[in-house]
Amino acid sequence: MEKMAQLRLDFCSFHSARYAVENWHYSHSMPAGKLVKIGVWEDEQFIGAVIFGRGANNNSAKSFGLKQNECCELVRVALKEHETSVTRIISIALKILKKNNPGIQLVFSYADETNQGHKGIIYKAGNWNYVGERRASGSGQYWLIYGKLIHARTINSKYGGISNVPERLRSRMRRAPEQLKHLFTMRL
Repeated sequence: MEKMAQLRLDFCSFHSARYAVENWHYSHSMPAGKLVKIGVWEDEQFIGAVIFGRGANNNSAKSFGLKQNECCELVRVALKEHETSVTRIISIALKILKKNNPGIQLVFSYADETNQGHKGIIYKAGNWNYVGERRASGSGQYWLIYGKLIHARTINSKYGGISNVPERLRSRMRRAPEQLKHLFTMRL
């Protein structure tokens, strides 16, 4: 009988979380803003991070009938090759989040079908509530710069607005086509 890896989740540093995202998440991009960063270890080896944040939309909480401090988004699951199921890792991360942030009532997350082919299998396996499809329009919410998809909020955070993007990049910017994402929620 094969021995299962010993799993441990605990808070981790920004630098550790950023390393996980830059190396093991498809976006290779650390989200902006205040974050809760939970590290994941198997057999005492760091294998990644689960990261919660406010999300890209400042009004997300309102759409769930909550205040901004009552909900958050699961913004990154950045793991290298591992033995433990992602659903189990997320479940434990949610328990840590709830214990240390008792005011959080709901966590939401998106599965990116357009760019990653993700349909939300890890959320379905974890009994998250499927809310439905969300379409982010190409009206400026997402941009393509040198073929890389960038959220407008990332551009605003980095440059202070589209008009402040350096000309060499701005001349290469194109509005991205509509993006399809699946929205899932988990009540805590």
